Amino acid sequence: MNVQWRAHLLNAGAVVQGDRIESFGDPQQEVQAAATADIVTDLSSHSLIRVRGDDATTFLQGQLTNDIRLVDPSHSQLSAYCNPKGRMLSIFRILMQDGDYLLQLPAPLLDTILARLRMYVLRANVKLVSAVEELQRIGVAGPTAAAIINRQLGIVPEDDTACITEGDVIVLRLPGIQPRFEIVTTLATATRLWDRLGQDCRPVGTPSWAWLDIMAGLPNVYRETSEAFIPQMTNLEILGGMSFTKGCYSGQEIVARVQHLGKLKQRMYHARVFATEQVPRPGDTIHTPDRPGQTVGTIVDARCSPESGYDMLAVIDKSSVQEGSLYLSGDQEAKLTIQDLPYSLDDPVT
Repeated sequence: MNVQWRAHLLNAGAVVQGDRIESFGDPQQEVQAAATADIVTDLSSHSLIRVRGDDATTFLQGQLTNDIRLVDPSHSQLSAYCNPKGRMLSIFRILMQDGDYLLQLPAPLLDTILARLRMYVLRANVKLVSAVEELQRIGVAGPTAAAIINRQLGIVPEDDTACITEGDVIVLRLPGIQPRFEIVTTLATATRLWDRLGQDCRPVGTPSWAWLDIMAGLPNVYRETSEAFIPQMTNLEILGGMSFTKGCYSGQEIVARVQHLGKLKQRMYHARVFATEQVPRPGDTIHTPDRPGQTVGTIVDARCSPESGYDMLAVIDKSSVQEGSLYLSGDQEAKLTIQDLPYSLDDPVT
């Protein structure tokens, strides 16, 4: 996190841990606000990699699961970066700025993924650098978020994944239970904008924004789950994060085989747990009494729910979901209930 940006947020009352804003003093009230009210949050929990150069498009096309040629200044994209076995190292939200690609990923993965991508540049005219110091990101969500963005910036993307650039500001729209936007801009503009947005929105910490991702059915790959899932396990092809016609990339043969054979045994579900003494975290396992000693699922992400307990996204054996009776590892009282996702597991999101 940029030192000056961190100081500005601390002055605004933020409780900071590492590169993450834990809260602005009342985490439970903040997640309740995320469900019903207009909120503003810092997004430094995610970092940006800037990819530039004449060969940037060709390079990324050979690395990622989606067709990078479809990204332009008016359209962002989900895409995954896989190892040769088709397991995801990271999931990116990709957008463009001044002809460069910006790859957004969880901050703890930045150094590892940046180093790995650089290994494959070879003689290509491509430069990959961290944009953490250069660009700040602000999230805004809520029932009147679109009107607030329009009042402050005069630009509002209409559709999910749509982007609009005006001067040094990029606004992109994200899926969500409420209208949801991300603003990417310089430190100076972000500082001024944060203060103005705070007049209309309640400041909240990173966990509240992550809860909104869960409610939107949007997966993240964290350090604990890097190389744990193939893309389809996290519904990425349904979410528009994959192309099966773009050509080769690392892990493509395995990913394509799963798709064409139709033998996907696990899917990502939205689940909720109420009775638990442990805090569920990415990478924690899920079990069923019907298969003693066996793992039937893995948590993708989990956050406090405004209704008490925890909401989570978890990759679970489809057969175990149909059978019912799921619980968190080590606590049979921590029973999971499957909730509706905002999209069908049968149909691609458009």
